[in-house]
Amino acid sequence: MEAAQAAQEAGADMIGFVFAASKRRIEPEQAAIISKAVQAIAKVGVFVDESAAMINHIADVCHLDYVQLHGQESLAYCRQIKWPIIKAFQVTKQCGYQQINEFKVDYALLDSYIPGQNGGTGIAFDWYEAKATCRQIKLPVIVAGGLTAENVHEAVLTLSPAGVDVSGGVETNGIKDTVKIRQFIQAARAAQRGRQSAQ
Repeated sequence: MEAAQAAQEAGADMIGFVFAASKRRIEPEQAAIISKAVQAIAKVGVFVDESAAMINHIADVCHLDYVQLHGQESLAYCRQIKWPIIKAFQVTKQCGYQQINEFKVDYALLDSYIPGQNGGTGIAFDWYEAKATCRQIKLPVIVAGGLTAENVHEAVLTLSPAGVDVSGGVETNGIKDTVKIRQFIQAARAAQRGRQSAQ
């Protein structure tokens, strides 16, 4: 609750609830309570290869604004989701902009590729290598993977994303740190302003 309130007060656009198997997993009942307490910010539910019916149910119960899909969800699967979708794609040489553009979703989230892991790696992908691909993506892009208050400025200036996604970069010993949350949001906002002034 404290982390969600800190994010809202610092000016974050979205907060995420992880419903997939993870050390960060939250029960829907707890997420619903937090969701009601931070109504000025968009709520995102993170899922990995969950049934569409279960996702739609949890999204309803928790008053989610977006569903973030971090698994192998197909185009046909995405059409079963009744909420706006953020679809995660792991950045590899095989994942080109043509594949991403096939998805009719609301955001494309670019994350690092680590075999056997679906996000939450804490490792940044090569932003410069991904720059050309990013420019060809027709969807608004969110950048994730290894972001911190110290490097988010470079990520924003390099890729010009619509948004950035952070988790481990605002934790201390595996727990969300309200000071780091505020620092990250301030750094991301400053980078956004710098990018806009440079255009």
